[in-house]
Amino acid sequence: MNLKNKKVLITGATGGIGKSLVDKFYNFGATVVATGTNEEKLNNLKKQYDNIIIEKFKLDEHSNIEGFIDKVDKQLEGIDVLVNNAGITLDNLSIRLTEENWKTVLDINLTSTFLMCKFTIKKMLKKKQGKIINITSIVGHTGNLGQANYSASKAGIVAFSKSLAIEYAKKNININCVSPGFIKTDMTDKISEEFKKTLISKIPSGSLGSGEDVSNCVAFLASDMANYINGETIHVNGGMYMA
Repeated sequence: MNLKNKKVLITGATGGIGKSLVDKFYNFGATVVATGTNEEKLNNLKKQYDNIIIEKFKLDEHSNIEGFIDKVDKQLEGIDVLVNNAGITLDNLSIRLTEENWKTVLDINLTSTFLMCKFTIKKMLKKKQGKIINITSIVGHTGNLGQANYSASKAGIVAFSKSLAIEYAKKNININCVSPGFIKTDMTDKISEEFKKTLISKIPSGSLGSGEDVSNCVAFLASDMANYINGETIHVNGGMYMA
């Protein structure tokens, strides 16, 4: 899988899956721009990976996204791959879910992801090629207790990604999704062993996934080996959900 010298923009780069994405593309020889909102964690990435570019950026500032893409495009002299990994949760049962929390999750997870795609595609059209991989979630397909807003945002990403794939397939731009199930992260490390056992019992493979399970799939979709894959969602969930 040849990703050497590919120019890659990764959002949400400081979380569990995000760090695995940075590590995967960096070790494949890509030039990586890593974005996030936590300056300390971004600086730690910079210390670990000598040649990556870090950019602190808040995706909820929608009016600044076009300018941000312009900046990164100039830094990289063209964006080959965009990985939209950033996202948030604000969970609550639907009758207790405030309109503000509904809107905040959709603004960041759905609208920001769409705008990142929109303005990056404009740059990719000039290069006549590009790969976009949007990270969604199993709950965008199954729903989940207390996550009406999060589930809707992730399902929306899948839907608009299919539309974008149709629109730009003839322009040599591929847009796909990767939908993780329950992945071992710092967050899952904090849940009780009892709850973790209950969770794992629902996964046919009998284990949580790893960040690398996700990043392996993303790297494949970013490579030339996936040139004829477009508008698809690949599920990385140990068999918990099968489309």
